[in-house]
Amino acid sequence: MKVLIRGAGVAGLSLAYELRKRGADVTLFEIREGLTRSASWLAGGMLAPWCERENAEEDVLTYGKVSVDWWAKALPGAVAKNGTLVVAPPRDTAELNRFAERTSDYEWLDRVGVTNLEPDLAGRFTKGLFFPEEAHLDPRKALVQLEKAVSSLGVRTCFGPEEPKVDADFVADCIGTASKEKELRAVRGEMLILHAPEVTLSRPVRMLHPRIPVYIVPRDDNHFMVGATMIESADDGPVSVRSTMELLNAAYSLHPAFAEAKITETGVGVRPAYADNLPRIRFDGHVLSLNGFYRHGFLLAPHFAAQAAETLFQSSKETTLETHH
Repeated sequence: MKVLIRGAGVAGLSLAYELRKRGADVTLFEIREGLTRSASWLAGGMLAPWCERENAEEDVLTYGKVSVDWWAKALPGAVAKNGTLVVAPPRDTAELNRFAERTSDYEWLDRVGVTNLEPDLAGRFTKGLFFPEEAHLDPRKALVQLEKAVSSLGVRTCFGPEEPKVDADFVADCIGTASKEKELRAVRGEMLILHAPEVTLSRPVRMLHPRIPVYIVPRDDNHFMVGATMIESADDGPVSVRSTMELLNAAYSLHPAFAEAKITETGVGVRPAYADNLPRIRFDGHVLSLNGFYRHGFLLAPHFAAQAAETLFQSSKETTLETHH
């Protein structure tokens, strides 16, 4: 079975991996030059199904649970399974109770518990929630490593404006907001990357706020990804002043040393979403669409890529049987 996959974001790469593991002949095509222009490149990289359940459907938790093991198996050493810490400024501690009511599989922490988990936050928070089963990865490293992994498995990867000529049995569209699907909408997310040599964190920290909750994810060499806004817009222009101020204020509220941090990057990603904010697999003739990952690309791609691969192989078997009859 030959498959042409369009789109080398996290969905397309994950599907290439799943198809090749099952023995398919796969060509992966990305119209842009390289991996750095996709929304996946700007992701937080949190594998946090329990936290996401706070404002997402049960399916996000159910399907997201497999992601930690999937990524750890596909990319050995890429996943840091240190859990997630959720805190709130003193004036917003009621937000912690609300968050706890909507989630599960957490531990309540007191001031000492927060300090033991993240010593740099000593004395700053009287309460917190710890989700020990959650994990995170660096999405940029993960995309690069996954592209290398699928190439080493025999996937042909092609970057650039010219689509390769492939006599494919099936085409899989994983092209995000470039899709012409009318039901898809665009959701703008803005992020910052800060270099804060005086701050050390071992895991993602979510700062709750009634209006704009923010997460801060550690990266290499005291760099931190701070994100992300969720704006119903297809505008992919530069990050706004308002969003920059809100993200920086959240980082400063977490630790005052962020005031001395350097802003090394700002980014805007426009993510595809359906009305229920859940991905969908659609199959029409010989074209499969895998789209609508919203803010859950790295979390849900493993499940949906495996499901899409099974759909294609099942269809291939049925086509073969019909041909023989």
